[in-house]
Amino acid sequence: MIPATTLGRQPAPPSTWQHELAGAITDPAALARALDLDPGLFAAAGRASELFALRVPLSFVSRMRRGDPTDPLLRQVMPVAAELLEQPDFGSDPLAERAAFTAPGLLQKYRGRALLIASGACAVNCRYCFRREFPYAEQLGSGAVSQALDAIARDTRIEEVILSGGDPLSLSNARLQTLTVRLAQIPHIRRVRLHTRLPVVLPSRVDAGLVDWLHQLPWPVAVVLHSNHGNEIDDSVRAACARLRATGATLLNQAVLLRGVNDSVEALSILSQRLFAAGVLPYYLHLLDRVRGVAHFEVPEQIAQRLLGELAATLSGYLVPRLVREVPGGPAKIALGAQFPSWKM
Repeated sequence: MIPATTLGRQPAPPSTWQHELAGAITDPAALARALDLDPGLFAAAGRASELFALRVPLSFVSRMRRGDPTDPLLRQVMPVAAELLEQPDFGSDPLAERAAFTAPGLLQKYRGRALLIASGACAVNCRYCFRREFPYAEQLGSGAVSQALDAIARDTRIEEVILSGGDPLSLSNARLQTLTVRLAQIPHIRRVRLHTRLPVVLPSRVDAGLVDWLHQLPWPVAVVLHSNHGNEIDDSVRAACARLRATGATLLNQAVLLRGVNDSVEALSILSQRLFAAGVLPYYLHLLDRVRGVAHFEVPEQIAQRLLGELAATLSGYLVPRLVREVPGGPAKIALGAQFPSWKM
């Protein structure tokens, strides 16, 4: 069981982010007990976690409500029986990414930019992850990153490189430095983007070494965080965001619309306001990507558009994320308009 001081709001004793990551909970029964929940409520969790492992750091667990099996943060990470149900139109590669590889670990979906799978590791395994069946071992073999960088160097049309995964910040600062030194030798790269959830689920990852690395990068940098619920943003996350902003990086957030997590105007409004207060601009609100095992999270498109309409009627425009769906093979993400059912000219 996690000590009470860990689950409370008391600061954790000094430790490196690697130690915290190594101490993540990987057993569903242990997670239930840590939150004063009956493990019997999650009877199928063991079987579901055999298909896609549970992994959640203690710092993220500390923000969950004890005794509440419907907590929106718990719902994002706890394996459940619904994942075992086969559903039509839900498969292993919902975005047809296997067809978009141009080199090992290098995806080119859209013009002018390429996505580099820098790591297959994450600090947390989100149950709705569209890459939960991604062939990381196949794509990140020996020499894969070097081959991907060579491919980027050959293609002068690529102006922006997106470091993704997994999570690129699961790499050590030294490995990140090695990677970007190679990228800096490619003259046609003008921007770098990081897609990461670590500053949210493991804020200690934003350490002095990471800050120094970001300061030294020769390009404008966008750090695209991933937070789905306002309860994820506490003082430690705000402090991590402040450290990231101090490097000059632009901070954006992409969320996924998830049934039972953030599918209400109140939840989305609180998330946007807490993000902005932390210096992060709401950017994308994704409709669910239909990977196998996640159908129980899906929010229908029409309901999503109504939620966006109500959100737009509630908040200033810069606090309203773009509602998008990714279509395999499309030239860009498809933006979906807001619906205002009660409004008339």
